Amino acid sequence: MSDETLKQEKNGGIQVIARAAAIMRALGNNPKGLSHAAIAQAVDPPRSTVQRIITALEEERLVESIGPQGGFRLGTALGLLINQTQTDIISSVQPYLIELGQLLNESVTLSSLIGDKVYVIDRVVAERELRIVFPIGINPPSFATSSGKILLAELSPQDLEAILPKQLPALTSTTLNKKALLAELEQIRVSGIAQETEEYIEGICSYATIIRTYLGNFSITVVAPASRAKVHAERFQAALLETKDAIERVIGRQHD
Repeated sequence: MSDETLKQEKNGGIQVIARAAAIMRALGNNPKGLSHAAIAQAVDPPRSTVQRIITALEEERLVESIGPQGGFRLGTALGLLINQTQTDIISSVQPYLIELGQLLNESVTLSSLIGDKVYVIDRVVAERELRIVFPIGINPPSFATSSGKILLAELSPQDLEAILPKQLPALTSTTLNKKALLAELEQIRVSGIAQETEEYIEGICSYATIIRTYLGNFSITVVAPASRAKVHAERFQAALLETKDAIERVIGRQHD
């Protein structure tokens, strides 16, 4: 087999993986499911190509047929993989979350990015009268939260364009527009810290950093009433970076 043939096969394999990932992202953004035609429209390849990829994904239970009404949605195998990852990351990170929460006497969360939303995987709630309590599983918008911004900062411009709305809804008077958000993401990539000042809910501020682990990227976030957060911003950020370093020393992503 010639080098050119090997190169073509490699590129073809990469293209199939990219298209399969695009299909799964489209289904993730549409939990009620999509038809073959709707998927093809969302990800560009010809409908025949989409059908072949979906058939392969369906055999691995990564997507599943909705039923008689037609269409597809993400499958049970993907859910099992996500659940296993979340179980592993919770058991590994929880001691550090508890220590961080006790050090700052504020609520802290562990989150991942799913589509354009933040998924809160775990939390430690501060034991004080005025505190912030986020339910596990809540899906706040990534663009208006520090936990979401720190994870968005890891994405390419193409991926950001694909998952963010063309126009960001103003949730409060301080919610950033898209241009301001993209500019802030550049700063976050340099500093390693994201902040949110009453952009999601009035009266609440948060600071976050990313942990890059062998289980994937996650954010750890300090969430506090605005009155305290603005006073202790530097302390919160320093503690987050120390926690990040401690976690990544133990379960950090390995690099070649």
